Amino acid sequence: MTPPVGTLCVVLHTHLPWLARHGTWPVGEEWLHQAWAQSYLPLLSMLHRLRREGRRDLLTLGLTPVLAAQLDDPYLLREHHLWLGRWRLRAEELAARHELRGLAGHEFRAARDALGVFERHWRHGGAAALRPLLDEGTVELLGGPATHPVLPLLPDPVARLAMRAGLDDTAVRTGRRPGGAWTPECAVSPDLPALLSAEGVTHTLVDEPTLRAAGGSTDRVWLAGELAVLGRDLELTDRVWSARTGYPRGADYRDFHTADVGSGVRHLSVTDPGGGAKRPYDPAAAAARARHDAADFVSAVRARLARRAAAGERPLAVVAWDTELFGHWWHEGPLFLEHVLRMLPEAGVRPATLARVTEEQRAQAGRVVLPTGSWGSGKDLRLWSEGPAARLADETRQVSGRLLDVARRTAHPGRGRSRRLDALAREALLALSSDWAFMVSRDSAASYALDRHAGHVTAFHLQADALLAGPVAGDIPADCGGNLVVPHLDSRVLR
Repeated sequence: MTPPVGTLCVVLHTHLPWLARHGTWPVGEEWLHQAWAQSYLPLLSMLHRLRREGRRDLLTLGLTPVLAAQLDDPYLLREHHLWLGRWRLRAEELAARHELRGLAGHEFRAARDALGVFERHWRHGGAAALRPLLDEGTVELLGGPATHPVLPLLPDPVARLAMRAGLDDTAVRTGRRPGGAWTPECAVSPDLPALLSAEGVTHTLVDEPTLRAAGGSTDRVWLAGELAVLGRDLELTDRVWSARTGYPRGADYRDFHTADVGSGVRHLSVTDPGGGAKRPYDPAAAAARARHDAADFVSAVRARLARRAAAGERPLAVVAWDTELFGHWWHEGPLFLEHVLRMLPEAGVRPATLARVTEEQRAQAGRVVLPTGSWGSGKDLRLWSEGPAARLADETRQVSGRLLDVARRTAHPGRGRSRRLDALAREALLALSSDWAFMVSRDSAASYALDRHAGHVTAFHLQADALLAGPVAGDIPADCGGNLVVPHLDSRVLR
């Protein structure tokens, strides 16, 4: 053990859009199953190992309500069990091919272990798998708005509906209402802290340029109104996150972009990120590289904190990444992260949650007024509102406006909850998801995103027309055509 130098907060943002019953390959349910098997199962298994060793306050885990609903969905649980079984069968078939026989054993063990973990701990859903980690304080859970909309782009009542519905949903699934929240795309605006505080949110995370534009720094907690704010440290985050220099570009790691035609198994290593022939994937070499890179990262964290202390700053840093990077995109990511969490205390760095650090520093926190910002391209909102996404942004503004108009026109004092208005609001929130505009702006499965956005917008307007036409015989199905994203949504918030 080396002398303590400071604290590192690791934050993972776990999110996929609503994919259930909306296509299979390549970006429908297959997308979910791959991330589930390659990221969520191994990461929670790793955290449970550390929990059983008595480790606490390891990291902060954001889990969006839209993904939590899918990980608890009975249909998807059955489908994922079948998917894992087919993965094991594909690995068995791989052994018959001489050139891939060595990799077949690695693939079979991974599939077998994933299937065992799922059958032991996940058959009752993601909430059941997560609860022990929360109950024993291994991780902190961040809440967030339903369906992952960019909150600063929404009218205040719609943003409030999304936030309250998301926090309520997390409370029902996990037995606790989260104090911290992840704002989708790290998007904030000057008015957002007041809305979050009014919904009971005590702390959140923003990107470093947003906080610096407000006159803050990433070495401490700040207050925006009553909301505690921490900033993502890009110097450390980019050691993993950067597409140009991040660890996942290492030559020995498994290459995400190439797969064997017959089995679909990713069988090559990154080798040379710039191009050229790729070497066969060697799991042992990749595992050794993951341990080496973890040690390098921990050394960089210690050096960063020591420099801060020497400069009179607080020895605190916060790193934040998408959870799906670890395992789904970067096969060795979960192993890297486990090494990091084990090595940090040995290097004199305390792992801590955002809640822990906020509690320790709130009384001494300085004040900032947050500008509008995000962690997207340009560090503003253009990725979801301009260029290729401009038409989608215009349509979502129309959806938000009409939702408020319908809620006003159908409001009747003293009348209880309206399932039809709840369903309309749910469809609106699905259309407002940030994923569709992001995929279009990045030209990543853009046609799928356009179809999904258009489908939800069309369904919303059809439901709005029917609702304004007057009473109907019976009531609409509670699952809104299979899109039961936030079953506890209460549209009376809009009134």
